[in-house]
Amino acid sequence: MIGRAPRSLTALSLVPVLAACSAIGDVRREPPARTSAPPRPVGTAPAPSPEADGVEVRRAALAIAGRYDRPYVEFTDPDHGWALFGSCGSRPPARNCPAVLYTTLDGGRSWSRVRHPRPLAWDQQLHTAPGMAAIRVDREGWYTSTDGGASFPRTAGEPAVWRVAQGRFQVDEATGRVARWDGRRLVALAAQPSVPRVDTVGEGGGLLAAAGVDDDGWPYAAVSSDGGRSWRAGPLPSPGGEVIVVRVRTAPDGELWLVGERPDRTGLPALWRHRDGWVPVTAPQRPDRVGSVAPLGAGRVAVNGPEGPGLLVDGRYERLGWPVGPEHHLSVLPDGTVVARGPQDVLLGAGGGTDRRWVRVVVQDG
Repeated sequence: MIGRAPRSLTALSLVPVLAACSAIGDVRREPPARTSAPPRPVGTAPAPSPEADGVEVRRAALAIAGRYDRPYVEFTDPDHGWALFGSCGSRPPARNCPAVLYTTLDGGRSWSRVRHPRPLAWDQQLHTAPGMAAIRVDREGWYTSTDGGASFPRTAGEPAVWRVAQGRFQVDEATGRVARWDGRRLVALAAQPSVPRVDTVGEGGGLLAAAGVDDDGWPYAAVSSDGGRSWRAGPLPSPGGEVIVVRVRTAPDGELWLVGERPDRTGLPALWRHRDGWVPVTAPQRPDRVGSVAPLGAGRVAVNGPEGPGLLVDGRYERLGWPVGPEHHLSVLPDGTVVARGPQDVLLGAGGGTDRRWVRVVVQDG
């Protein structure tokens, strides 16, 4: 899936200080980290740490010369991940603090350093997708590896392997039209969906969906069952408040969802699930503030925010006992593994349903 303003599956910006963009598990902004813990009632014992709740901890202190900030860590599947150390004391890369890149092949149990192609570049982004990693440097181009970091050949524009990772159907940034990637370039579809300002497109369950918002703030969506040769389009059921953009999301089981962002990007987004048409998903006791959402499939969507993780399913809201804090940003991998990325760690939740096996990955300089 890719939208009008595409974001990386994994992106880390250094412009000029370290700032992380959200992954494609979720396109909403990450909530700010808490600066203090909420007050605890007098006379009660502190909540047990996640490590005491059966969470496997994989901690790595990597031997790097210098005093680096916490790295930005992303996983493309439960085994393969990347860690970019890109700042020291919130300052961008420099000769005494060059950017350093690591990779893991065993879910964070061990890490190997790979050659960073441009360790002193200030304006750089790390992009990852299954089978590839790339460093994009402003005004220079892309340095892309498909061999686990052994080499990073340079291209002036987006490499084909990155475009392929965005999906067969994409929104052409130059024209705003829905297009298909033919292996070399984007080719606009002859039939375009009747959607004002298409934000994103995505596939799932044998369907192609496009969504966007008109000038009055009303959401629209279109669905095609023949690869974009024809479309069924129309306005969506009431979003229950203003939305500024609508994203197509695909759950691991192929179920199509739409996520309508609120203007402040912290309110519970408008949610629609495709079931022979777009059906609103809500619950009476839902949280008001949400930092991230992750469609799990089978009519379930996980949410996380100041109240902690929860689940919207069958018109009700349930709290989840996941070892996830309010600062964690939820996404879901194609195999169904839930990823919760926080400023200090990354949690991987494998298994189906809400009962998952959790691993906490902590990476820091030694």
